[in-house]
Amino acid sequence: MSWPTPTLPVSIHAVNTCWLAAICHPSHFAYFVTSSAESGGVRPFGVSLLLAGYDDNGPQLYQIDPSGSYFAWQASAIGKNMTNAKTFLEKRYNDEMGLEDAVHTALLTLKEGFEGQVSGSNIEVGIIGPNKKFRVLTDAEVQDYLQEVE
Repeated sequence: MSWPTPTLPVSIHAVNTCWLAAICHPSHFAYFVTSSAESGGVRPFGVSLLLAGYDDNGPQLYQIDPSGSYFAWQASAIGKNMTNAKTFLEKRYNDEMGLEDAVHTALLTLKEGFEGQVSGSNIEVGIIGPNKKFRVLTDAEVQDYLQEVE
């Protein structure tokens, strides 16, 4: 297989493991997921992933499924209550949204389907911007954003 020209530096942050990895393009990761399933007949990646990045065209968001399929999104959700979360995002998201509004919208979306109290100690928020640096907000920063949306 020939790899497409890398166009999107992407950082992945897996919740609870603090695992960061650089991926050149979602198709590379999708190929890795698919090829892992072909050897031995197993699917070691039994979950979908959302990969966020920033390139010369602006912010990028991709969903990669266990099958190796990948899709570009403006805003998306995966997991439990994803249908309600996507509906919420469709109503709230717009292309002109700044970072502050995007974080507020993400937190409001998460709160809609979250069981229990959302706090800076039980969720993580990662951001990536024009500087192409991925950063996880501190518990205190998340708590400040949560207070703003209440």
